[in-house]
Amino acid sequence: MDTDTVGIRYGSSIAAAALTGSLLVVVKLTAPYEMLLADRFVAGAGWLEIALLATYAGWLVRKFRKGADPRLRVGIWLMFSIVFFTQFILGVSGLDRFLLSGALHIPVPAVVIAGPIYRAGRFFMPILFLSTVVLVGPAWCSYLCYIGAWDGFCSARKRRATPISTGWTALRVGIFVATPATAIVLRVAGVAGRPAGFVAIGFGVAGAAVMAFVSSRAGTMVHCTGVCPLGLAGNLLGKISPFRIRIGNSCTECGRCTAACRYGALDAAHIAKRKPGLTCTLCGDCFVACREDALAYRYLRMSPESARILFLVLIVSLHAVFLGVARI
Repeated sequence: MDTDTVGIRYGSSIAAAALTGSLLVVVKLTAPYEMLLADRFVAGAGWLEIALLATYAGWLVRKFRKGADPRLRVGIWLMFSIVFFTQFILGVSGLDRFLLSGALHIPVPAVVIAGPIYRAGRFFMPILFLSTVVLVGPAWCSYLCYIGAWDGFCSARKRRATPISTGWTALRVGIFVATPATAIVLRVAGVAGRPAGFVAIGFGVAGAAVMAFVSSRAGTMVHCTGVCPLGLAGNLLGKISPFRIRIGNSCTECGRCTAACRYGALDAAHIAKRKPGLTCTLCGDCFVACREDALAYRYLRMSPESARILFLVLIVSLHAVFLGVARI
């Protein structure tokens, strides 16, 4: 194995481990309360948690570099969501060590938009969301969202993705507009927190029904691409980030990537234009389906391979950090 190969192979793992560890150290030293779960049970154990998560990030980058296997992405994404909701359930069941501050955030993505407007405060989640958008574009919706993982799981039950009607796109735009408007109406009308919370929970239940009964049959993530207002915000604001997926001239327009894309971003029209549609989340699942190696990440003037490594280091590090601090 030559020196360049060794450098590429292990350099990305070291970078992911170092970035993950650095971010978690900042969290540990600057947060106003114990963000790392281990510290809440054993004083100083957070340092061990940081070391384990940094090691995990380094290992995971190596796994992704061997191939952009959709099953690996969905698997680690689902694992994060299970950890998130397990801690949430334990916390609300009375084990308050599993909660952060005691000020509960209803775990429905639309609340990230509506919550701060209704409360006129608590902007942590919008700031966190926007920070990830700056770093990795719309990839929040394919690696980091605690709800989207279940839509991915449901859609993966069908082997091939199928197109969804344009009516879902129109519905999502309507929900995107209605979400902040509803929050404003509830606030102006003086609706108490509990009834307002039931509105959010009702929206979450409706979204879960879409995943279970629509996404699972379509093979496409209908909740994420046709319902979720935060997903649309991610698609639009994701243009801030220089990360893109582009289709090269070696593309034969065979349609394999269309069947592999759970976000409906690679229909014939967008393939002809040589770039995915707005709903692309940079997940990379299409790379495996393509037999011509026509798909690649782009980032400013970087080579496609360097752009891919940078994306993997960033997204895996964020995943590992979220895994460590993902509590309500």
